[in-house]
Amino acid sequence: MLAYHSESVLFDMGFKSLGKNVKISDKASIYNLGEIELGDHSRIDDYCVVSGKISIGKFCHITPMCLLAGGHPGIIMSDFSTLAYGVKVFSQSDDYSGESLTNSLIPTEFKNEIFGNITIGRHVIVGAGSAIYPGVYIAEGCAIGAMSFVNRSTEPWGVYAGSPAKRLKERSRRLLELESRFLNQISNDSI
Repeated sequence: MLAYHSESVLFDMGFKSLGKNVKISDKASIYNLGEIELGDHSRIDDYCVVSGKISIGKFCHITPMCLLAGGHPGIIMSDFSTLAYGVKVFSQSDDYSGESLTNSLIPTEFKNEIFGNITIGRHVIVGAGSAIYPGVYIAEGCAIGAMSFVNRSTEPWGVYAGSPAKRLKERSRRLLELESRFLNQISNDSI
């Protein structure tokens, strides 16, 4: 069973903004809290590392062992998006060509880092073990298959998989109807 920080502990941690009913595992590592926004009913599970400029929408789930490296460009996770086990999201990367030095211990004048904000659209699910690289926009409604490498932006409502990820087929939009019914239900329950 997962152990989550209490609401009072979360409030005292110093997030840029914190929605209601947010759950964060006491085994997650969260850095740069003053740059992190968390929407209502979102959850970060065990052994995740979350750092840099990050905005997480409502009803988002970051499952165990994920990495969100927002750095300066930042990462946006829109409402109802999910990262399955072990997903890695990088808004900056070293240049691996050999034309510059690499790693975080090297001063910037000897490196050629790649920077680009990442947006994960509404209702996106990214499969286990996938990696998302700088500058990628995963459009609304996309499903990314497990172990995929996403290095280019996607078009809405597609199923993508592979290394690099390619569009395989359309994804059903029925979940939009389910979202509406779900939001109606929780709205009625809170009255």
